[in-house]
Amino acid sequence: MRVLHRSLTYLEAFSRKVEMVSAILLAVITLLVLASAIGRYLFAWPIPDAFDFSRLFLGVVIMWGFACVGYRGSHIKVDLFALMLPARVRRWTDFFAWMVLLGFTGLLCWKMLARVTSAYNSGETTFDLQVPVWPVMGLIWLGVAVSMLTILARALMIALTNAGLDDFEPAESEPHIASDPQKQKQTGGSGGTYD
Repeated sequence: MRVLHRSLTYLEAFSRKVEMVSAILLAVITLLVLASAIGRYLFAWPIPDAFDFSRLFLGVVIMWGFACVGYRGSHIKVDLFALMLPARVRRWTDFFAWMVLLGFTGLLCWKMLARVTSAYNSGETTFDLQVPVWPVMGLIWLGVAVSMLTILARALMIALTNAGLDDFEPAESEPHIASDPQKQKQTGGSGGTYD
Protein backbone atom coordinates (compact mmCIF):
# COMPACT_ATOMS: atom_id res chain seq x y z
CA MET A 1 0.00 0.00 0.00
CA ARG A 2 2.92 2.32 0.73
CA VAL A 3 4.28 1.76 -2.78
CA LEU A 4 0.88 2.59 -4.27
CA HIS A 5 0.63 5.78 -2.22
CA ARG A 6 4.15 6.81 -3.26
CA SER A 7 3.32 6.07 -6.92
CA LEU A 8 0.16 8.17 -6.72
CA THR A 9 2.11 11.06 -5.23
CA TYR A 10 4.72 10.80 -7.97
CA LEU A 11 2.11 10.60 -10.75
CA GLU A 12 0.23 13.60 -9.35
CA ALA A 13 3.44 15.67 -9.18
CA PHE A 14 4.33 14.53 -12.71
CA SER A 15 0.87 15.53 -14.00
CA ARG A 16 1.14 18.98 -12.44
CA LYS A 17 4.55 19.57 -14.09
CA VAL A 18 3.26 18.39 -17.47
CA GLU A 19 0.27 20.72 -17.14
CA MET A 20 2.58 23.64 -16.32
CA VAL A 21 4.83 22.97 -19.32
CA SER A 22 1.75 22.52 -21.52
CA ALA A 23 0.37 25.86 -20.37
CA ILE A 24 3.68 27.56 -21.20
CA LEU A 25 3.76 25.91 -24.63
CA LEU A 26 0.17 26.99 -25.32
CA ALA A 27 1.12 30.55 -24.40
CA VAL A 28 4.13 30.37 -26.74
CA ILE A 29 1.93 29.01 -29.56
CA THR A 30 -0.62 31.78 -29.00
CA LEU A 31 2.04 34.50 -29.02
CA LEU A 32 3.72 32.99 -32.08
CA VAL A 33 0.49 32.89 -34.08
CA LEU A 34 -0.49 36.39 -32.92
CA ALA A 35 2.92 37.88 -33.74
CA SER A 36 2.98 36.17 -37.12
CA ALA A 37 -0.52 37.43 -37.99
CA ILE A 38 0.36 40.99 -36.94
CA GLY A 39 3.60 40.79 -38.91
CA ARG A 40 1.84 39.45 -41.98
CA TYR A 41 -1.05 41.90 -42.06
CA LEU A 42 0.62 45.07 -40.78
CA PHE A 43 4.18 44.75 -42.05
CA ALA A 44 3.89 42.12 -44.81
CA TRP A 45 6.49 40.06 -42.93
CA PRO A 46 5.21 36.92 -41.17
CA ILE A 47 7.41 35.01 -38.73
CA PRO A 48 9.15 32.21 -40.66
CA ASP A 49 7.81 28.73 -39.88
CA ALA A 50 5.22 30.06 -37.42
CA PHE A 51 2.65 27.63 -38.83
CA ASP A 52 4.97 24.62 -38.69
CA PHE A 53 6.20 25.32 -35.17
CA SER A 54 2.70 26.04 -33.85
CA ARG A 55 1.23 22.81 -35.25
CA LEU A 56 4.15 20.71 -34.01
CA PHE A 57 4.11 22.23 -30.52
CA LEU A 58 0.33 21.80 -30.39
CA GLY A 59 0.87 18.09 -31.02
CA VAL A 60 3.31 18.01 -28.09
CA VAL A 61 0.78 19.74 -25.83
CA ILE A 62 -2.04 17.39 -26.83
CA MET A 63 -0.10 14.15 -26.43
CA TRP A 64 1.49 15.10 -23.11
CA GLY A 65 -1.91 16.27 -21.92
CA PHE A 66 -3.18 12.83 -22.89
CA ALA A 67 -0.66 11.39 -20.43
CA CYS A 68 -2.28 13.43 -17.62
CA VAL A 69 -5.74 12.33 -18.72
CA GLY A 70 -4.50 8.74 -18.71
CA TYR A 71 -3.68 9.04 -15.03
CA ARG A 72 -6.51 11.24 -13.78
CA GLY A 73 -9.31 10.12 -16.05
CA SER A 74 -10.45 13.74 -16.28
CA HIS A 75 -11.84 13.36 -19.77
CA ILE A 76 -15.52 13.43 -20.69
CA LYS A 77 -17.26 10.30 -19.39
CA VAL A 78 -20.75 9.03 -20.09
CA ASP A 79 -21.56 6.53 -17.37
CA LEU A 80 -25.32 6.02 -17.68
CA PHE A 81 -24.86 2.35 -18.48
CA ALA A 82 -22.20 1.86 -15.80
CA LEU A 83 -24.38 3.41 -13.09
CA MET A 84 -27.03 0.71 -13.66
CA LEU A 85 -24.53 -2.08 -12.98
CA PRO A 86 -23.73 -3.58 -9.58
CA ALA A 87 -20.64 -2.09 -7.93
CA ARG A 88 -18.33 -5.05 -8.57
CA VAL A 89 -19.36 -5.35 -12.22
CA ARG A 90 -18.91 -1.58 -12.63
CA ARG A 91 -15.37 -1.85 -11.28
CA TRP A 92 -14.42 -4.49 -13.83
CA THR A 93 -16.21 -2.59 -16.58
CA ASP A 94 -14.01 0.40 -15.74
CA PHE A 95 -10.93 -1.84 -15.82
CA PHE A 96 -11.94 -3.27 -19.21
CA ALA A 97 -12.51 0.24 -20.61
CA TRP A 98 -9.04 1.35 -19.51
CA MET A 99 -7.46 -1.78 -21.02
CA VAL A 100 -9.20 -1.06 -24.35
CA LEU A 101 -7.86 2.51 -24.15
CA LEU A 102 -4.40 1.09 -23.44
CA GLY A 103 -4.65 -1.08 -26.56
CA PHE A 104 -5.61 1.83 -28.80
CA THR A 105 -2.90 4.00 -27.24
CA GLY A 106 -0.39 1.24 -27.97
CA LEU A 107 -1.42 1.27 -31.63
CA LEU A 108 -1.11 5.06 -31.73
CA CYS A 109 2.34 4.83 -30.12
CA TRP A 110 3.49 2.30 -32.70
CA LYS A 111 2.21 4.37 -35.65
CA MET A 112 3.67 7.58 -34.20
CA LEU A 113 7.07 5.92 -33.84
CA ALA A 114 6.86 4.95 -37.51
CA ARG A 115 6.09 8.60 -38.35
CA VAL A 116 9.09 9.84 -36.33
CA THR A 117 11.35 7.29 -38.04
CA SER A 118 10.01 8.31 -41.44
CA ALA A 119 10.65 12.01 -40.73
CA TYR A 120 14.18 11.22 -39.56
CA ASN A 121 15.03 8.98 -42.54
CA SER A 122 13.58 11.37 -45.11
CA GLY A 123 15.21 14.45 -43.60
CA GLU A 124 11.84 16.20 -43.31
CA THR A 125 12.22 19.86 -42.33
CA THR A 126 10.12 22.94 -41.75
CA PHE A 127 9.20 24.97 -44.81
CA ASP A 128 11.06 28.26 -44.30
CA LEU A 129 14.00 27.66 -41.97
CA GLN A 130 14.61 24.02 -42.90
CA VAL A 131 14.69 22.90 -39.26
CA PRO A 132 14.44 19.09 -38.89
CA VAL A 133 11.03 18.12 -37.51
CA TRP A 134 11.84 14.66 -36.14
CA PRO A 135 12.96 15.89 -32.67
CA VAL A 136 9.60 17.58 -32.05
CA MET A 137 7.78 14.57 -33.47
CA GLY A 138 9.87 12.49 -31.08
CA LEU A 139 8.50 14.58 -28.20
CA ILE A 140 4.99 13.88 -29.48
CA TRP A 141 5.76 10.15 -29.59
CA LEU A 142 7.24 10.29 -26.09
CA GLY A 143 3.99 11.84 -24.84
CA VAL A 144 2.06 8.89 -26.32
CA ALA A 145 4.52 6.42 -24.76
CA VAL A 146 4.14 8.06 -21.34
CA SER A 147 0.37 7.94 -21.85
CA MET A 148 0.60 4.17 -22.08
CA LEU A 149 2.33 4.08 -18.70
CA THR A 150 -0.20 6.38 -17.03
CA ILE A 151 -3.15 4.48 -18.51
CA LEU A 152 -1.64 1.20 -17.30
CA ALA A 153 -1.12 2.71 -13.83
CA ARG A 154 -4.74 3.85 -13.76
CA ALA A 155 -6.00 0.41 -14.86
CA LEU A 156 -3.91 -1.27 -12.15
CA MET A 157 -5.27 1.13 -9.52
CA ILE A 158 -8.81 0.22 -10.56
CA ALA A 159 -8.00 -3.51 -10.49
CA LEU A 160 -6.00 -3.58 -7.24
CA THR A 161 -7.94 -1.06 -5.16
CA ASN A 162 -11.53 0.04 -4.88
CA ALA A 163 -10.79 3.05 -7.05
CA GLY A 164 -13.47 4.27 -9.41
CA LEU A 165 -13.56 6.71 -12.27
CA ASP A 166 -13.94 9.71 -9.96
CA ASP A 167 -11.19 8.81 -7.50
CA PHE A 168 -8.49 10.77 -9.29
CA GLU A 169 -10.44 13.87 -10.25
CA PRO A 170 -8.69 17.07 -9.20
CA ALA A 171 -9.64 18.05 -5.65
CA GLU A 172 -10.49 21.61 -6.70
CA SER A 173 -13.45 20.48 -8.84
CA GLU A 174 -15.97 20.22 -5.95
CA PRO A 175 -14.17 20.14 -2.59
CA HIS A 176 -17.36 20.67 -0.56
CA ILE A 177 -18.86 17.45 -1.89
CA ALA A 178 -15.76 15.36 -1.35
CA SER A 179 -15.47 16.46 2.29
CA ASP A 180 -19.15 16.23 3.27
CA PRO A 181 -20.69 12.72 3.05
CA GLN A 182 -24.23 14.12 3.40
CA LYS A 183 -23.78 16.38 0.34
CA GLN A 184 -22.18 13.46 -1.48
CA LYS A 185 -25.35 11.39 -1.01
CA GLN A 186 -27.54 14.29 -2.15
CA THR A 187 -25.60 14.78 -5.38
CA GLY A 188 -25.31 11.05 -6.06
CA GLY A 189 -21.50 11.11 -5.79
CA SER A 190 -19.94 7.77 -5.02
CA GLY A 191 -16.63 9.13 -3.78
CA GLY A 192 -14.96 6.70 -6.12
CA THR A 193 -15.30 3.61 -3.94
CA TYR A 194 -17.17 0.44 -4.66
CA ASP A 195 -18.97 -1.75 -2.16
